[in-house]
Amino acid sequence: MTGRVICIDMETRTLLWVVDGKPQYGMDVRFGDENNPTRKGKFDITLKMEHCISTIYHTSMPDAMFFSGGEAVHFSIDFATYGYAHHSHGCVNVRDRAAVAKLFADTKLGDGVVVY
Repeated sequence: MTGRVICIDMETRTLLWVVDGKPQYGMDVRFGDENNPTRKGKFDITLKMEHCISTIYHTSMPDAMFFSGGEAVHFSIDFATYGYAHHSHGCVNVRDRAAVAKLFADTKLGDGVVVY
């Protein structure tokens, strides 16, 4: 396959950055709960914000890569601190700050996102 895509596996709770069919690197992620589910499907990155604050929840969303309306892949201090004890409000949270910063730098608008 050709192209650039963030592959997000909800069962294994992992994100994998893939370029032209070759896995580049991965990271642990978490998702929303039944009240705020993370949408599954094929999307594109439509907006990137390095220093983002949620307008709904008023929380920091560093290195946000938006792919489905208000849903984004981004760093979460809550995930870094508490792990899987909590959940997101639908976003894909990353707990490794350096890893998500690298992903933010490597992605471009229009790159694919697949959540399954």
